Amino acid sequence: MERRNFLRGAVIGTSAAVFGGTLMRGAAYAAPAQNGTSPYGGLLAANANGIMLPAGFTSRVIARSSQTVPGTSYTWHNAPDGGACFADGTGWIYVSNSEVTPGGAGSISFNSSGAITGARRILSNTRNNCAGGATPWGTWLSCEEVSLGFVYETDPKGVNAAVRRDAMGRFKHEAAAADPVRKVIYLTEDESNGCFYRFIPSTWGNLSSGTLQVLKAGTGTSGSFTWANVPDRDGSPTVTRDQVSGAKRFNGGEGCHYASDTVWFTTKGDNRVWQLNLLNSTYELAYDDSLVTGGTAPLTGVDNVTGSSSGDLFVAEDGGNMEICIITPDDIVAPFLRITGQSSSEICGPAFSPDGKRLYFSSQRGTSGSSSGGVTYEVTGPFRTTA
Repeated sequence: MERRNFLRGAVIGTSAAVFGGTLMRGAAYAAPAQNGTSPYGGLLAANANGIMLPAGFTSRVIARSSQTVPGTSYTWHNAPDGGACFADGTGWIYVSNSEVTPGGAGSISFNSSGAITGARRILSNTRNNCAGGATPWGTWLSCEEVSLGFVYETDPKGVNAAVRRDAMGRFKHEAAAADPVRKVIYLTEDESNGCFYRFIPSTWGNLSSGTLQVLKAGTGTSGSFTWANVPDRDGSPTVTRDQVSGAKRFNGGEGCHYASDTVWFTTKGDNRVWQLNLLNSTYELAYDDSLVTGGTAPLTGVDNVTGSSSGDLFVAEDGGNMEICIITPDDIVAPFLRITGQSSSEICGPAFSPDGKRLYFSSQRGTSGSSSGGVTYEVTGPFRTTA
């Protein structure tokens, strides 16, 4: 069991998804994560790339906006944002969005030793492609963070043409996370009064048709939830978030991650990480910077999120002090890395290689503070595989 499964099973007699910790008074919910010591230890002085890392970890720059990716003829896109990794034979591919207009997405291929073997554009002429998500069938969902934006399904290898997936709704899309158990795709909405959605494809593996639903719940930070169909997924004349009475509001939906019957997503407007426990249809806070005690909250400006095989969450900051912070299964939050000298940027697109030994991410605007100054990094080291 991961995270809160054991506690919730003991308290309410249900096997539930995870995030261990102590119980809140009078409720079967665990307290949000608190300050603690990282399992990787403290951060060392900044290295030659300006990154502070724990002992045993190293970094390298794999691409810079407006410059060709080393060993290729592809010019890396501006404002690199959401990303994911895909297995590719004995190697892998890292995909990255471009949060400008015209935007799109690009990808970089690696062989089994981590050497770059190619790079290419996989999506063009779209708008503010911010986050997105990987599918179990090996495609990348690139999301437009604009009013009435679309989701585009792309091929990380750039062989097949990208396809606009109208059935997934038109709204200010941010991130997507696939749930192969329930055969749905979860979607966040980057609005101050946004909603949380799921898309149920008519056929799993084919996103051309299906049903868009919105999460319904009370106004509290924990409780039960249900789903309701969105009548008009085109969002016109009434936007999707205003079509269903009782739809729960979230303040600026950002990153989204699914694992082990649980989906986590972040909201930048209130610096929270939310957790949906899908086996018992309850929700709660996994993290809230205003509820951190015993010192300054280490994680602010919450944005993209990913997870490791150990059950750790890695949450990137948009602002804050340019950190990727870890939230462990025992509810400890602590910095994992910090980028120095780039206070006008944000960290985007954290994703692990398929073997879990390398973490990729970007500084969207780098040292220049401009979209043309983005830098994409790789961090290698002894990432833990068990909590």
